[in-house]
Amino acid sequence: MTEAFPGTGPVPLADALKRATAVLAAAGVPSPAVDAQLLAAHLLGVGLGELRAMVFGTSESPAGYDALVARRAAREPLQHITGIAYFRHRELAVGKGVFVPRPETETVAQLAIDVLTRLHQNRGPGSEVIAVDLGTGSGAIAGALATEVPGTRVHAVELSEDAFPWAVRNLAGTGVNLVHGDMRDALAELDGTVDVVISNPPYIPAGAIPRDEEVRLHDPHMALFGGGADGMEMPAAAAAAAARLLHPGGWFVMEHAEVQAGQMARLLRAGGQWRDIAGHRDLSGRDRATSAYRN
Repeated sequence: MTEAFPGTGPVPLADALKRATAVLAAAGVPSPAVDAQLLAAHLLGVGLGELRAMVFGTSESPAGYDALVARRAAREPLQHITGIAYFRHRELAVGKGVFVPRPETETVAQLAIDVLTRLHQNRGPGSEVIAVDLGTGSGAIAGALATEVPGTRVHAVELSEDAFPWAVRNLAGTGVNLVHGDMRDALAELDGTVDVVISNPPYIPAGAIPRDEEVRLHDPHMALFGGGADGMEMPAAAAAAAARLLHPGGWFVMEHAEVQAGQMARLLRAGGQWRDIAGHRDLSGRDRATSAYRN
């Protein structure tokens, strides 16, 4: 491994941050200053606010900082280096073999949280509301539903042998029923009883190359590529599973690529199983999710 600052001993924290920022910027890291600070804060065991206060004191660069900067400069995801990803109000454990949750997925989770909240309000205290997360990966969405809408019975499905242990770890204590299986036939005992199904399945087309090096080099291919030239095999499987699980009037929402919005709408219209099909944009104004009610 190449050191970020070869041949140096401890240096003032302010200088170390400046040099790390320059190294990361030269490597093409999108947010070099923030990543430099987060790596230092991780090693020092402090928050960003405390770290920034330390810059004005006599603190030195933490031991091992140059090695972590070198790993990030090689485009290893920041979350893999720290072992932590943040999703909505929760801190998740992540690493090799599991997809790192993205900020845009938080807006998709919010759509489901809003629907679940309304269901609880309409049905009153003590009523049962059931939600399913298909292809949970790290458990990010399922954990958010369970913790932000208390009283919801949340089930989550994950097929990957590598991702499943991360979901086990992240969903411990949330009450989520986690199943190691294929979304296409998992949770058959719930068929026709579920209120809300949410999914962020693999959807990248087979021939597409992810733009970000972190994604291309480190995210598991199983969590990225949706199958087929258009990447729609797994989204179609998720829609079919949702149709099986939901009761009439149940609600389904799925994340997808911006370019797949039209395909998703056509897919849901084609079978006659869905009504009130709607597209949803992320905070950047991109068409990143589609929802519908079960006929």
